[in-house]
Amino acid sequence: MSLIHETDFGTPPSPSAELITLEIDGMNVTVPAGTSVMRAAAELGTKVPKLCATDSLEPFGSCRLCLVEIDGRRGTPASCTTPVEAGMKVKTQTDRLAKLRRGVMELYISDHPLDCLTCAANGDCELQDMAGVVGLREVRYGYEGHNHLDAGKDESNPYFTFDASKCIVCSRCVRACEEVQGTFALTIDGRGFASAVSAGGTDFLNSECVSCGACVQACPTATLMEKSVIDAGQAEHSIITTCAYCGVGCGFKAEMRGTEVVRMVPWKDGKANHGHSCVKGRFAWGYATHKERMLKPMIRSKISDPWREVSWEEAIGYAASEFKRIQATYGQNSIGGITSSRCTNEETYLVQKLVRAGFGNNNVDTCARVCHSPTGYGLSTTFGTSAGTQDFDSVMQADVMLVIGANPTDAHPVFASRMKKRLREGARLIVADPRRIDLVRTPHVEADFHLQIRPGSNVALINALAHVVVTEGLVAEAFVAERCEPMETARWRAFIADPRHSPEAVEAITGVPAAELRAAARLYATGGNAAIYYGLGVTEHSQGSTMVMGMANLAMITGNIGREGVGINPLRGQNNVQGACDMGSFPHELPGYRHVSNDAVRESFEEVWNVTLKGDPGLRIPNMLDAAVDGTFKGIYIQGEDIAQSDPDITHVTAGLAAMECVVVQDIFLNETASFAHVFLPGSSFLEKDGTFTNAERRISMVRQAMPPMARYADWQATMLLSNALGYPMDYKHPSEIMDEIARLTPTFAGVSYQRIEELGSIQWPCNDAAPDGTPTMHIGHFVRGKGKFAITEFVPTEERSTARYPLILTTGRILSQYNVGAQTRRTENVVWHEEDLLEIHPFDAEYRGIVEGDWVAVTSRAGETSLRAKITDRVQAGVVYTTFHNPETAANVVTTDFSDWATNCPEYKVTAVQVRLTNQRSGWQDRYAALRDETTRIAGPATAAE
Repeated sequence: MSLIHETDFGTPPSPSAELITLEIDGMNVTVPAGTSVMRAAAELGTKVPKLCATDSLEPFGSCRLCLVEIDGRRGTPASCTTPVEAGMKVKTQTDRLAKLRRGVMELYISDHPLDCLTCAANGDCELQDMAGVVGLREVRYGYEGHNHLDAGKDESNPYFTFDASKCIVCSRCVRACEEVQGTFALTIDGRGFASAVSAGGTDFLNSECVSCGACVQACPTATLMEKSVIDAGQAEHSIITTCAYCGVGCGFKAEMRGTEVVRMVPWKDGKANHGHSCVKGRFAWGYATHKERMLKPMIRSKISDPWREVSWEEAIGYAASEFKRIQATYGQNSIGGITSSRCTNEETYLVQKLVRAGFGNNNVDTCARVCHSPTGYGLSTTFGTSAGTQDFDSVMQADVMLVIGANPTDAHPVFASRMKKRLREGARLIVADPRRIDLVRTPHVEADFHLQIRPGSNVALINALAHVVVTEGLVAEAFVAERCEPMETARWRAFIADPRHSPEAVEAITGVPAAELRAAARLYATGGNAAIYYGLGVTEHSQGSTMVMGMANLAMITGNIGREGVGINPLRGQNNVQGACDMGSFPHELPGYRHVSNDAVRESFEEVWNVTLKGDPGLRIPNMLDAAVDGTFKGIYIQGEDIAQSDPDITHVTAGLAAMECVVVQDIFLNETASFAHVFLPGSSFLEKDGTFTNAERRISMVRQAMPPMARYADWQATMLLSNALGYPMDYKHPSEIMDEIARLTPTFAGVSYQRIEELGSIQWPCNDAAPDGTPTMHIGHFVRGKGKFAITEFVPTEERSTARYPLILTTGRILSQYNVGAQTRRTENVVWHEEDLLEIHPFDAEYRGIVEGDWVAVTSRAGETSLRAKITDRVQAGVVYTTFHNPETAANVVTTDFSDWATNCPEYKVTAVQVRLTNQRSGWQDRYAALRDETTRIAGPATAAE
């Protein structure tokens, strides 16, 4: 293995279809019109010297190293800013050019430290490389006079340093912040000799920098340098893998020294991220070797007993014997399992196979159900498939974006950067959200409309938008007539045209002025390609499935389906939420979203699995917990999920767990759920295993092992051990064999294999004989179900409503630096930006209660109470409070209720009636978490934890 060096062509590729032929150094090359001379030369294999140019940024033309000679032209133009012309004859190497380039390099080096041997970038420095390329052998200008060699170093950011003494003011970092990330946090301050990169006049940590790493990636010197590289030295080999954070699924190069990760570098060929990253994927990977990693199996007879470290053999044997005993005593349906949206497709597939074939029931569920199961139900009902319709790149063809119930800049930041780029190019934006998210107004981006809806009124809003389209004659009649079921269409049009769905009628429900809602509907219907992007603010409601169908109705009635730049696009929260759904993690569906009652489907699995399968759906997580409290459900296998923190109504969750006789938790840390476990099996991080993740755009990407499993086994291997101990044999030698089985049994994956993924880089399902290279855009020409089906979407107010006792509505969300329940990011330096969850409260509501900034407040609902500190802000509207849920101490789900989506049981996290009052004490849940942390520290000592 060696380091993977990606070719830098100097400037971005041209999208033109017109081809131009020119001559460079006596050789002909044909490239698209608009291509720079520099890139054309690179296509030939000729590297023109450069410093300010890189192919992730638009040409700038400041460094003057890339000069060339062109027949018939005076002077020596910069090759990065000179477009090719037909018949052009270019020389990249002449005596004249060599002299000019050496002179330029002399000037750079005359104000640059000559400490290459001790510099952290030694061996990976473009300035050093270019000095060699141009043949620099002496510097005629000494260090006398003014220079920047004593410029200070900014080490405020926990992940990288900024050493101004080594800056050559090439502006690549500034341009990366603007063009790639879209944050505009950096600038060039001063002019002439005083020019310097500035983070807004402050240090990096306190600036608007979001630590995405784009500036570090773009820097050609050691000016911006990862602290991990400074500490460990240069890497010696690379492994291409996929990020294990959000559903964007960014490709990364894990740069290694032996089995030690030196840094994670965004992969330019990553189809989801194109070489960009966020603070989590780029820098927050240290949790994988954190000292609190659990590396040895543990068992105990009762949850009140202390843990006892045992061998893998004893732990697996104990878990298997307990599951057998429970089934013998309480029946076959008395145990079940939960798959993980953080684990690979292959691992998820094995867990649901273990439950169905090993346990002999369909009691399997996943955390994906508690976030995006309404997506599956709603899109399957209307379109015939349970996933988003587009790839991420489609956003660059969108003219109008409707972002509803999603906060892309915080939850899906790499995709948000693409969105912002398209918006800066002129696309229009509608944001529907109770809170003023960053996209409403951010540098060079401002929403045309912010529909600040009341939590719980999504369906009323989407019906009103569709009402305007239908009653104002904005329907795409030709599309609807050709592509949609006529009877259902007529029925729905009569329903939606009813005046009770008008913007004026629903204004009192949604809180959105009717005139704004009408104008937004007109923009969506008439503004060109219109795309909908949504998140958990849509699905985590009692009407989540209804809302997804409502968005599908709106897209169909305006013809915004089946081509680039349009569609219905769910932004999945975790790295493999899509894959967990695809792999059959629901109690009623086998892999590929096929119902367990389908005899033909079930028989195909029975033939390969060599077992008889149940045809009736099993229990969902809430049903398992209810049955546990009732005394009929006694054992559960939970892989990579912390339901005692992430699921709603924690009081009920923990009561169910406490009632069970054998809870097996498999995770990398001792989490909240493990407090109720009898067997703990150490898990493996994404760096320790092979497999695949499927992102929000249905893209299947490789996860490659960069270091051996720290606890001996990868998760898929541990599941096999348990299955074998239960008497159902599994004998896969490699995850590729599991994927081969998935492909044999799942029509949408029929053409998927590790070999094909390696060839194509990634694959978007469906991938089969009809689409051998995958399917970036769904429903072209026709819907998967044949004709699109309009669904009646009656608005039914949630039963969770504000009252005199609980007058405020709590809604929840995420923040950029943290991820999900925080198990990973809280064990990294990301805590610098978000040490604790805060309760956002409007100034009016705070003043009424005597609350000032930073006060501890108690948040009480019908389900429970927790406490956290207050943040007073008008980002939330009066009557609404908001918090994140990344910290166990917050225990936000203590107060969320057991209301859920009518079709899928997806919890209604986003609407909880609460009261807020001043307090001076922590809740009991926070004291309990502190005790768990003490236990973790005690167990994860030097004998068991990686330092």
